[in-house]
Amino acid sequence: MLLWLGEYLTQYFSAFNVFSYLTFRAIVSTLTALVVSLYFGPKLIRYLQDMQIGQTVRDDGPQSHLSKSGTPTMGGILILASIVFSVLLWADLSNTYVQVVLFVVISFGLIGFVDDYRKVIRKDSNGLIARWKYFWQTAAGLSTAIFLYWFAQTPEETSLVIPFIKDVLPQLGIFYIVMTYFVIVGTSNAVNLTDGLDGLAIVPTVMVAGALGLFAYVTGNANFSEYLNISHIPLTSELVVVCTAVVGAGLGFLWFNTYPAQVFMGDVGSLALGATLGVIAVLVRQELVLFIMGGVFVVETVSVILQVGSYKLRGQRIFRMAPIHHHYELKGWPEPRVIVRFWIISVVLVLIGLATLKLR
Repeated sequence: MLLWLGEYLTQYFSAFNVFSYLTFRAIVSTLTALVVSLYFGPKLIRYLQDMQIGQTVRDDGPQSHLSKSGTPTMGGILILASIVFSVLLWADLSNTYVQVVLFVVISFGLIGFVDDYRKVIRKDSNGLIARWKYFWQTAAGLSTAIFLYWFAQTPEETSLVIPFIKDVLPQLGIFYIVMTYFVIVGTSNAVNLTDGLDGLAIVPTVMVAGALGLFAYVTGNANFSEYLNISHIPLTSELVVVCTAVVGAGLGFLWFNTYPAQVFMGDVGSLALGATLGVIAVLVRQELVLFIMGGVFVVETVSVILQVGSYKLRGQRIFRMAPIHHHYELKGWPEPRVIVRFWIISVVLVLIGLATLKLR
């Protein structure tokens, strides 16, 4: 929005040309989302408290969690509002990729909102029935995948980039739709499963979003993409503004979500943030790198799959409780120790993911 305004005002005052610089807009996008989160955070928390929209804690989990019962939830509304506001303000809204990401943020946010609404307001412990939840996730994810496949203009947009290998770029063809669907929906649910401790999900999300912003910048820049020998997709450069908005909104939310949390993001935040990371990774052609950088999300998801599979097949559990962060809590690790160690692992994995830019 302000990009268009800046372009118009530049003819009268050249200083407004600064709005055309991607790096400037990326920085102010971060700050805008951060300020919005910090300003409206306390107001939202008070509102949620007044409306008694609090978290219900299972009594079969770590006993230390029982004190969290009643903590305001659905704080993801703050994250999504900050992201959308910042993107609308600073991004080029004519960019198709930006439009796609906004669609994913809003659609998966609505799915999470309905789930949270049923759980914490209507007091339905099941929330949105699982089959309907996955139906709407499938509808949003599949429609996004089909659109991107149909919209693709160059072979680079539908090729598979394999980390650390520069000369092999297999064309996915129709399988692009399948992969895109699973990346978006899978990452959405993976972040949702990880969101079980104070700040555990939001920090890896911020780090991965920041790394994807760097991938978006070099992929969209002809000089950098040629130097690094990666696919050049011009439209991805504008996704930097989206990624930095996620970083700013995430850091603002962390201010209130850090241990001990004043608010939880709920499904409205985790489902949307995961889907957002997934679709951005698809757009910058780094699905496999997302698998590396989001390793914490992957391990959390695999732990649930293994736990459920083992119990159904053998009648025995592998972990004391799944997702795996609860397993370590039940082993006696204090919650802050689990959180910070998972953060450290995320830092290492993100650095490995970034290394794929050069080690090819």
